Amino acid sequence: MKIISLNIGEKRTIQWRNKIVETGIFKSPVQEAIYLDTEFVKNDAIVDRKHHGGIDKAVYAYGENHYHYFKELHPNLDWQYGIFGENITFNQLEETKIHVGEIYQLGEVKIQVTKPREPCYKLGIRFNDQSIVKQFWNSTKCGVYFKVLKKGNVTVDDELILLETAYENPTIAEVYHSKKHKQ
Repeated sequence: MKIISLNIGEKRTIQWRNKIVETGIFKSPVQEAIYLDTEFVKNDAIVDRKHHGGIDKAVYAYGENHYHYFKELHPNLDWQYGIFGENITFNQLEETKIHVGEIYQLGEVKIQVTKPREPCYKLGIRFNDQSIVKQFWNSTKCGVYFKVLKKGNVTVDDELILLETAYENPTIAEVYHSKKHKQ
């Protein structure tokens, strides 16, 4: 698994269903390295601290291998990396094979798998179509949140190298599936 895009967003204020909403989901690729800190990605807007950022959700990653599935469902969007709100887009990410607790080296940083992303209405705002939320829930293509164990920079082409397995723990897809049924 290799980084193909690094994505940062600024806070946006938008009108949605007759109310004003602030969000940081509109992320775009950047050319320079990004710095992964213990609770956030430096220079990336986090508006809703209850659901984003923090120790267990410091960085969100998504796989380019999932883009095709959603492009078929939403062909008229301006597709660019970061559209799912991810900070890091990997060329390949398979939630059915990544276990909670696994530790990876990525560039200068050491990160640990913590949890899947749970979609909310802001993903629907980003897609300009709330049906994406249900479509996202009905897949295993949820992406992965990581805890940062060692801070530092990551750059495009850095590889995700497994340092410690956690096969005794559930996969991200299994955790996601169990959360879906609690909705």
